[in-house]
Amino acid sequence: MNIVFVGHVDHGKSTLIGRLLYDTKSIPEDKIEEVRKTCEMLGKEMEFGFMVDYLQEEREQGITIDTCQIFFKTEKRNYVIIDAPGHVEFIKNMITGASQAQAAILVIDAKEGVKEQTKRHAYILGMLGMKKVIVLINKMDLVDYKEERFQELKKEITEFLKKINVEPSYIIPIVAKDGDNMANKSEKMGWYKGKTFLNCLDSFNLPEEKENRSLRFPVQDVYKIDGKRIVAGRIESGTIKQGDEIVVLPEKTKTRVKSVEKFLENPEKAETGESIGITTEDPLFVERGNVICHPGNLPETASSIKANVFWMSKEDFNIGQIITMKIATQEVSAKIEKIEKKINSSTLEEINEEKDKLKNNEVGTMIIKTLSPIIIDNFNYVPELGRFVFEKNMVTSAGGIITQKQKV
Repeated sequence: MNIVFVGHVDHGKSTLIGRLLYDTKSIPEDKIEEVRKTCEMLGKEMEFGFMVDYLQEEREQGITIDTCQIFFKTEKRNYVIIDAPGHVEFIKNMITGASQAQAAILVIDAKEGVKEQTKRHAYILGMLGMKKVIVLINKMDLVDYKEERFQELKKEITEFLKKINVEPSYIIPIVAKDGDNMANKSEKMGWYKGKTFLNCLDSFNLPEEKENRSLRFPVQDVYKIDGKRIVAGRIESGTIKQGDEIVVLPEKTKTRVKSVEKFLENPEKAETGESIGITTEDPLFVERGNVICHPGNLPETASSIKANVFWMSKEDFNIGQIITMKIATQEVSAKIEKIEKKINSSTLEEINEEKDKLKNNEVGTMIIKTLSPIIIDNFNYVPELGRFVFEKNMVTSAGGIITQKQKV
């Protein structure tokens, strides 16, 4: 299961993850020793967060800059941790991390409480349709382990999450650095009768495996190797095998798979998550951005969509302006036809002025017209075909989730 940790900067995400790795014995002894030596060198006590923050720059600044992936396991399953930055400047990396996750952990400092970044990150989880959410009230030692403070924050964050249609599965008081209520129950918070964090995490059921879903194979490129014309890409859902009938979108041309190609292997089939190539029985025109599927349950082809867009650039974006839209391997020019609603991502207040533009950290519900057709899918079915980014001058400016296809 992929899980993402989000929250305000300095609320203890990296420490929490480091402690989690330590408690589940998922980190080698030599790494722990390296962290101890680094802490001594910097004149600090043992910092579990350094197990996550590998970069020297991050250690010196004390903030997590990029998303990184780390692995741990319990008796029930393997986990992939996606650590997402909390600092306002790294919000685009946070969106990237959260969009890959099946469950989210929202971390709140018990003393500082719910901050602007807490709300912004929570809003993104709601925008991404995250259903499995655990809220961790961290640093309970700084408020003398008081139940009153925990209940106060629990009420505040629950009310906020309700506004964005996020219902937390669990809200747990913890002290990450000491391991309280992480893998083991805390003796200092006897008033908390719920499960530990790890028990709560293990209680989640995994969604339907993508292998059982319909084939979605976005084409990355076409190569000529040893006389073969190989269509290459990554399978985002389903499986593909030799002899399968396939449809190439958006043209809807049909053929069969002649062979499945994999470096130094000779497989008959390939599954979700594999980067492979195929050859076809017929010499079809196939290019980057096409999506290969099985006949039957096909994704939609659209040239007008409604989407929720989180604008990250400091430069305003105006209606009618042409921008590059990237969805899976598709890259098209697009323009915003209408902004139906604008929201401040921190306060959740609707913004009624300047409805013809989107500013930094604003969220807009908008109608987007693409200058050529795109292949889209329900975000919860195949996320890779239900989310996109906008690029302006070769820089990522926004992230978005498609909510519906518009009638033209």
